[in-house]
Amino acid sequence: MTEALSKLNFRDIGGLPTTGGGIVRPGIIYRSEGPASFEPIHREELGALNIKLVCDLRSAGERDKDPNDWAETARLLNLDVTADLRVKTNNGWEALREDQSPETVRRALTDNYASIPSALLPHLAHLVESIVAGETPMLVHCTAGKDRTGVMVALLLRAVGVPEDVVIADYERSDVFAKNLRLRGGIEEQFLEAFGFVPTQGLIDAMIGVDVAFLQAAFAVITAEYGSLDGYFAAAGVDAALLTRFRETMVSNG
Repeated sequence: MTEALSKLNFRDIGGLPTTGGGIVRPGIIYRSEGPASFEPIHREELGALNIKLVCDLRSAGERDKDPNDWAETARLLNLDVTADLRVKTNNGWEALREDQSPETVRRALTDNYASIPSALLPHLAHLVESIVAGETPMLVHCTAGKDRTGVMVALLLRAVGVPEDVVIADYERSDVFAKNLRLRGGIEEQFLEAFGFVPTQGLIDAMIGVDVAFLQAAFAVITAEYGSLDGYFAAAGVDAALLTRFRETMVSNG
């Protein structure tokens, strides 16, 4: 059903194991790169999935450029997470225009990942409530499907008991986005059009690839600011009862 989509940075997060011996139920949450990559065959396959809720983590500018016009019957939940270097107003670009050294690149990307949890915080309760209420299948995506989406999906998976090493392995699968970009070519021209300068190869590699250290920066800020993942979800308005219902919705125990 998703043969063409599976060649993109698209997948069902179902099937992953949890620490309690359960399995994340398939067909509830799909993760993906953005609609700029969708050709007619991808749109056809998406239509067959009967997506009910699209959680779009992109900025307004990104949405205007590449809208989710394929999702005619789904509810669109636009979260405007601007903690990404693809967003033209992102503070990291000012530093990178002056200095594209590996240290500056890593600092900018680490800072962005570390700021994603706070950007997601106001939206988590509504998102979890929607999933528990059965507004699924849900598709969560940004532009590349690896940074903002990577953090969002990692938080949801950790919340239902998927071990960190399994979450990291799933995150690393999103390197397919970079592989596909390199096969298509024209990366330098795309950067020039979007940001007004041609970045170094090191910046390109960091921007389009995945790095576990970046994801761990998001985990670290949650521990530092909220004490634990449960503390983070509680701060978002997801109390223990709702979190339990979310886990029951997401996980099959046999």
